[in-house]
Amino acid sequence: MKLFWPRGRTEARQRTRSPLAQATVLFKAGRYAEAEAEARAVAAARSRPRDDPYAPLALSMAAAAVGAQGRHAEAFATYDAVLPIFGRVFGAEHPQTLKLRSDRAQTLTAIARHAECEAECAAVVRAATRGREPEMPLIATAARNGQIYALNAQARHPEAEALAREALEAHRVPDRLGLVLRLGLARSLNGQVRHEEALAEAERAGELRRGLPEDERRTETGTVELAVATALLGLHRGTEARPRAATAHDACLASFGPDHHRTLEARALLDRIDGA
Repeated sequence: MKLFWPRGRTEARQRTRSPLAQATVLFKAGRYAEAEAEARAVAAARSRPRDDPYAPLALSMAAAAVGAQGRHAEAFATYDAVLPIFGRVFGAEHPQTLKLRSDRAQTLTAIARHAECEAECAAVVRAATRGREPEMPLIATAARNGQIYALNAQARHPEAEALAREALEAHRVPDRLGLVLRLGLARSLNGQVRHEEALAEAERAGELRRGLPEDERRTETGTVELAVATALLGLHRGTEARPRAATAHDACLASFGPDHHRTLEARALLDRIDGA
């Protein structure tokens, strides 16, 4: 998870001085329950004065930690409650507010409200494209990723493919955003029964993930294995697909718990493989 810090200081000093430094460390280490508790404690401690920016930032981090534990409806409710505070404290089109809107929208996909996610992510893209701040291109790209996921979830795979290719063309950095965009492309190709192409994209995503920092690899636990297993199953290579899907399921279960949307997706894929 990335937070945008006040400008005019180096990032190292900002993180050292931030009340959210410990919660950030815990989140990046995958200790989500502890990160949630720490973030909520910061929010409670900073609730006065009324416009302390760290109180809503702490609540947004708590929402992310809640979602990482598979409590998606609760995470969305927290994002929803804090959104008006972000608008008041930061402004309606500030990078912090737009990032929160993107995170909130993408939480909708985990509770199967895909059309709403698509619409809100599109709105965030439009707002971020108008902005001048240096964070805006990353916010727009993250929101496009939410659009791609939502389009795939609605079985609008050709639209998802076109948007994923456009986003990848604009974002050529080998980072986590590049990884999730490539995985969105693989998902769209699997949805169009173009499994050979999907497998190639998933394997490229795997190479990209291996080059990421450990905390970013952890956030994407199971994603590559799910894409590869889905493609292999589509190619009637179920004996190869099953161990990949099982690895994804076990890793997601350990990292995120049984109710996380990715754990459930892996479980459903295993059931498909076993029933094939």
